[in-house]
Amino acid sequence: MAWIELSLTIHSDQQERIELALEDLGALSVTLLDAEDHPIFEPGPGETPVWPTIKLAALFDIAVDRPGLVHALTDLVPDIAPDQIGFRDVADADWVRAWMDTFQPMQFGQRLWIYPWTIDPPQEADDAVVVRLDPGLAFGTGTHPTTALCLEWLDSLPLQGLGVLDYGCGSGVLAIAALKLGAAHVIGVDLDPQALQASRDNAERNGVANQLELQLPQDHALAPQDVLVANILAGPLAELAPLFAGACKPGAPFALSGILAGQQDELLVRYAEWFDDLAVTQREDWVRISGKRRTD
Repeated sequence: MAWIELSLTIHSDQQERIELALEDLGALSVTLLDAEDHPIFEPGPGETPVWPTIKLAALFDIAVDRPGLVHALTDLVPDIAPDQIGFRDVADADWVRAWMDTFQPMQFGQRLWIYPWTIDPPQEADDAVVVRLDPGLAFGTGTHPTTALCLEWLDSLPLQGLGVLDYGCGSGVLAIAALKLGAAHVIGVDLDPQALQASRDNAERNGVANQLELQLPQDHALAPQDVLVANILAGPLAELAPLFAGACKPGAPFALSGILAGQQDELLVRYAEWFDDLAVTQREDWVRISGKRRTD
């Protein structure tokens, strides 16, 4: 099977914003290279490339709309110029699997663990809540600070029997984690049909596909849910605030991430119109906003 590789050279301070944008646009995997071509893969928790200039390569499905992808990426990250972006066709290779080999089990909060599909959880870990994930399917493994912040927040909630909305579901890791933590039903929404397929595949692997409803944003009106989590970007989060207010039951807890430190103030003002008890939690250069839907 053939793929398309998007490549560009970036400064180190652009890396996290561009990786998150590529995640939203459906990249299957990302490789980072220094000037001497020593590879690393999507960084683990607390790991950040130290090179001042980074060569980035993102893998996409062969059918992706290249001009559309360039337009969308430069919209999300305006300091990228279209002429910085290159494409080449690549044959099916083991570089996604090689990244998977570096992906180790990770704990989030008190109960929740994310395990790669290639590693079996220990039999004695009966009290652990385990999500089995194939990170080659789509982004969203827990290694990025925004995903980790959302996973820890979900682990802190009493989700038993509740309905959850995961907006921007990506690989489905948050939706599946919510179900494994006791949620009765999750609606996963994403702009990218490929992300919905990745979520479906991962849900089937985890035995929760019957409890996960997947849809594009335009497919259905969103009925109010007991819990909302959205890990996307600050711009869309601001635009979606009224929709999210309508998608939350009174008193429903919510969490937003995909927000760079410094972007939270505008969002706090925006969401204060409908939500109370707003709090900010920061990890590295990223923040999570949490709170609850106003009851009056």
